Amino acid sequence: MEKINKMFLGLALVLFFTALNSYAQSWSAEQKSVWAGVEEYWAAGASNDPSSFTKYFDDSYFGWSYDNESPGNKNDVVKSLNYWLRKGKNQYYIIKPASIWVNGDFAYVHYYYTQVTEDKEGKPNSEKGRWTDILMKKNGKWLLVGDHGGKIKSED
Repeated sequence: MEKINKMFLGLALVLFFTALNSYAQSWSAEQKSVWAGVEEYWAAGASNDPSSFTKYFDDSYFGWSYDNESPGNKNDVVKSLNYWLRKGKNQYYIIKPASIWVNGDFAYVHYYYTQVTEDKEGKPNSEKGRWTDILMKKNGKWLLVGDHGGKIKSED
């Protein structure tokens, strides 16, 4: 009987993870459009040109990084990017969606990221984290109106 219970549990876990994986890979056209927008502004952010990235922020943007004690607006993002880009540059990143919700011209996306930056001396810095982006479609383009997230602190 114990062997049957273990087999059942194993089968249930396989089915659960298969269903979870198939859900993540079967996005609707709207969800794919939102995710394409996220990929587009991450690529712009990796270009090390703040203006190419901040054009994806609506003027109404208000977001909150784990690193900041309070939320900030678009001007705060510009200041922060100008500071960090003088310190080093992006080398690569990987982003993976967890969930995407769309309702007309509004959407939010929960996702994970891994990125490697390099400081002025060439020392790499790896970071893993998660974000929730809140988006509004304006003139056919998904723009950030808010977000929350950042680096996941290590338990070391």
